[in-house]
Amino acid sequence: MPQAEMKTGRSDQQHEDDRLAALISTGILDTDPEPGYDAITRLAAEYFQADTVLLGFADESRVWIKSYWGEAVRELPRKRSIFEMVLLEDGPVVIPDTASHPGFAGRRITLRRLKVLSLASVPVRSSDGKILGSLTIFGGQTRGKMALDQLRMLESLADMAASHLELRRLRNSFQGRGLPRASGLSHSPGAWPNGQDMREALERREFMLYYQPEIELATRKIVGLEALIRWNHPERGIIPPMDFIPAAEENGLILPIGDWGLAEACGQIQKWCHDDASNGSLRVCVNLSASQFSREGLADHVEALLLQSGIASRQLGLEMTESSLIPNMRIALEVLGGLRKLGISLLMDDFGTGYSSLNNLHMFPFDVLKIDRSFVGRMTDGDQPFQIVRTIIELARVLGMDVVAEGIETNEQYRLLRELGCRFGQGFLFARPMSAEAMTQLLRLPGRVIPELETPAALCD
Repeated sequence: MPQAEMKTGRSDQQHEDDRLAALISTGILDTDPEPGYDAITRLAAEYFQADTVLLGFADESRVWIKSYWGEAVRELPRKRSIFEMVLLEDGPVVIPDTASHPGFAGRRITLRRLKVLSLASVPVRSSDGKILGSLTIFGGQTRGKMALDQLRMLESLADMAASHLELRRLRNSFQGRGLPRASGLSHSPGAWPNGQDMREALERREFMLYYQPEIELATRKIVGLEALIRWNHPERGIIPPMDFIPAAEENGLILPIGDWGLAEACGQIQKWCHDDASNGSLRVCVNLSASQFSREGLADHVEALLLQSGIASRQLGLEMTESSLIPNMRIALEVLGGLRKLGISLLMDDFGTGYSSLNNLHMFPFDVLKIDRSFVGRMTDGDQPFQIVRTIIELARVLGMDVVAEGIETNEQYRLLRELGCRFGQGFLFARPMSAEAMTQLLRLPGRVIPELETPAALCD
């Protein structure tokens, strides 16, 4: 064998070995089809009016189908498959008429059940560009010449799969290094506070809202606020939510406390608008608990608060974690649909720490993903946490959502987030959570722009 051919052979084998190593690191092989990818194949089928859509990842000999639309397919031989055509082209493959395509006749046998007449297939790549799989549509709008915007749409759907796969890989790896998962807290029986303590706190109006500004990172302008509940206990002082919210959940008091928080936030928005008309552009976000979604009347309750306070629906945002929606998906979807009709902004909080999936992201009408502070706080510690943040930002871009990075505390985190294209953020670098009175003074800064100071958090001390 000539030396040049030997080098080429070794190069091809090394490329394949690297590709397989990247694929294995995702943990996607030898697993059952995953519902999290069904949103992608469903969207592709609807957009292209396709007969069949397949999303698969290829090892040495097989193409494992992780999601399909139409014809049910579990796996395909890799030899002479569409995947090999995509791998050879290192890019999209579009075949309007397989009968007249010179290189397709021998491949028809692997897809005989699909009665393939036309197809379009695009690669699903790893973060460093290796082709791990492909997204393929059969029939539909592939029967004619595919327009450039159609091809880009198919590539965007493949990017969704790639981002979801990368986030899964990074999260699994990072959690193996000690990243905590989101988990519920247990409140010991007999511990303080009990139900009576919190009922009395409601009656005495001891609960209060603190506010932390949400910043447009490019300009440092305050564009929104997150409302954060505190308990101003007459003897114990200011008590953070993690010290009483779990008990409120267990004692059934989270609903009246949550209702109080919503009403208080709406009333405060009204006061800030009266103080300065330009504050009408602010969005104040309130965290909602899982229990608040057990009531189908939540949207009606929010609408009544909007009418009572006289504020616009765009001025209110509601934050929730995915885990708060899972217990009753049907009711959650109905409630969120009602809130969306009102024009309320919907934000998924703590994204990346639990079991968030593309399926749920598409199912629920969210506008914003909030990157959990545990990722932001470690993004300068190494490549993996940095890549998680990058992947979440890219995933949100593909899904058409905004991103808010939580827990920004250093200028280096601030710089990296801007470079990654993250538009919004909040954290101690700009301001700590503060009382409504202190926030009123902060909102009076010229242009609502927080200046760069050596210790920015001193603004709210």
